[in-house]
Amino acid sequence: MAKGKNIFLFGGLLLLLLVCFFADLFLGSVKIPIDNLIGILLNRQAEHPEWEIIVREFRIPRAVTAVFAGLSLSLAGLQMQTLFRNPLAGPYVLGISSGASLGVALLIMGAYILFPGRDMHLQTWGVITAAWLGSGMIMLLLLLVSFRIKDIMTILILGILFGAITIAFVSILQYFTHEALLKTFIVWTLGSLGNVTRDQLPVFSGSLAVGVFLSVISIKMLNAMLLGENYAKSMGINVMSGRILLFIGTSILAGTVTAFCGPIGFIGIAIPHIARLIWKTADHRILIPAVMLAGAIILLISDMISQLPGSDKVLPINSVTALIGIPVVVWIVVRNQRFANLS
Repeated sequence: MAKGKNIFLFGGLLLLLLVCFFADLFLGSVKIPIDNLIGILLNRQAEHPEWEIIVREFRIPRAVTAVFAGLSLSLAGLQMQTLFRNPLAGPYVLGISSGASLGVALLIMGAYILFPGRDMHLQTWGVITAAWLGSGMIMLLLLLVSFRIKDIMTILILGILFGAITIAFVSILQYFTHEALLKTFIVWTLGSLGNVTRDQLPVFSGSLAVGVFLSVISIKMLNAMLLGENYAKSMGINVMSGRILLFIGTSILAGTVTAFCGPIGFIGIAIPHIARLIWKTADHRILIPAVMLAGAIILLISDMISQLPGSDKVLPINSVTALIGIPVVVWIVVRNQRFANLS
């Protein structure tokens, strides 16, 4: 019965993913007839050549980015919630997003402070590299700390503190920078799925594929850690190596998405809980593909909402994911408090 239910749920989600992907391609400020859109996808010539450019160079990369970003952030969130046994842990709980923000802030605003008379021409790859280096710096600090500190909750607190320190540095840079550069940085922090170009997609998807692979090979360890690290040790699992593997995988997943798309919040916190609610299981053999599918679908829906159908305006993706994710987080807090009162 359970196997049939899983087949039905996964089949339904796969179908919904395809529908949302196609719908995301259809929406935009330029109205493209469905028959022309299908023809472009089948490599046929459209009525207007510019429609082919819009679909192939902008809409397809944006939709593919939404799929990869959604599944990666959700997977990172699931890993962190299991590792820390904390329902509110997300992919940015270790300060990875804050580290990426510091890297971008140093590039955009720090360069102006050091060279105030120069006109800085920032390339996309420069911003991506800066975000990668920033998130990698925080990951390296946490790995070094994890060699000396065994308590996982202490590492969680240190990750939050590292994130707070980086935010403090970013605030100082914002205070001294030029208004135009400050606006550039603020726009980056709002998040966007349209920043990834067609040429950048192989690097983006390839990096995330490495993070997904590290997550898949950690399934046995994640299941064992549901009952605590002592139980995992009794099962013959090297907890220190597993912890490092999870840190690296989460940093790759969350750091890459942040580098290419900017910070995207609440997906990593909310989606794992939605998957657990639907499947009613804690088995990561089921939860990992479940959160990947659900995360991709939710971010595609968020992208469609952000484009304000019928309008030429585009909302920041962060504002849409917050509207979806915050009610889930509130529900988690209220539910846990209710259970605590009953006990």
